[in-house]
Amino acid sequence: MPVTNYRILLIKPSALGDIMHSLPVLTALRRLYPRASIAWLVNRVYQPLLAGHPDLDETIPFDRGMVRTGVVSGTFWFLRFLRSLRREPFDMVIDLQGLLRSGLMTFATRARRRIGLASAREGARWFYTEVVDDTSAMHAVERYWKVIEALGSGAQEKRFVLPVAPDAAHWAHSELADCPRPWLALAVGSRWRTKRWPPEHFAALAQRALDRFGGAVILVGTPDETAVSQATARLIHGPVRDFTGRTTLPQVAALLHAADVTLANDTGPLHLAVALGRPVLAPYTCTKIELTGPYGQTERAVATRVWCAGSLIRQCDRLDCMRELTPDRLWPILDEMLQTWPRRLQSA
Repeated sequence: MPVTNYRILLIKPSALGDIMHSLPVLTALRRLYPRASIAWLVNRVYQPLLAGHPDLDETIPFDRGMVRTGVVSGTFWFLRFLRSLRREPFDMVIDLQGLLRSGLMTFATRARRRIGLASAREGARWFYTEVVDDTSAMHAVERYWKVIEALGSGAQEKRFVLPVAPDAAHWAHSELADCPRPWLALAVGSRWRTKRWPPEHFAALAQRALDRFGGAVILVGTPDETAVSQATARLIHGPVRDFTGRTTLPQVAALLHAADVTLANDTGPLHLAVALGRPVLAPYTCTKIELTGPYGQTERAVATRVWCAGSLIRQCDRLDCMRELTPDRLWPILDEMLQTWPRRLQSA
């Protein structure tokens, strides 16, 4: 039922991939409460990506870096932030982060309904008035969707809505105007070493694509991924544009939206491209496709077959998966995707 003057807060500060997985919840809330005011509490670095979202009335930025300025100063800053939330008259708060910090944020709002997931850690669930069961193994998108089911609207279609800023779109097309197509975007970085498919694998697959189909390679990533992007670019013979560390997040979104195919590790850019409705291809080593695969495109994710596949470990001295998961295993999918890119371009 439409509710006037009803205020909803969605808490999902990070990370980029998780925020993308949460987008269907936002759009479902807008459908369920068309006249409500909906806000999203998000880390400041990701706030520009949600700016102008048609289903949002407000974003509340959280400066995660301020918490890390020191034990005393960080604690005092966080307490002030909680007091600011306490002054906000929210009626319902949904915590999709499920950690102590987000649980405290949820509690600080004093909202009558404070909803969280049963998988929440660090005691966060103690701050909820309603706990939604998400304990069985399922994709992250499906886990977050459990909240919509609990609100009685789970039958509606899951929709990923993510507008590309017009100025960023114009910039991206200007930057790529002289690049031959198809445009193959590569996101070769990852904070987890065990997710980071080797630069030589990315380069070999990209080179094979260039040799067969022509086109250009576009590299994207954060500033701390510059070295691995440069290492990949040096191995590719052909048109390469490296934007790593030189773009805003809306510009990254615009580049991925423009790309004909995105090849990426299981990281934020992969799920950003998925949310934008673009074709993707991904190698999966230490993470599981059934839990965090490219939603709706899991047939375009290729998992390693080694004994420790999907173990979710962040550090490993062996990295057997990187040797086993060769470019040859991904090539048939990329080959098929690039054969059909002109048809997708015409229908866009």
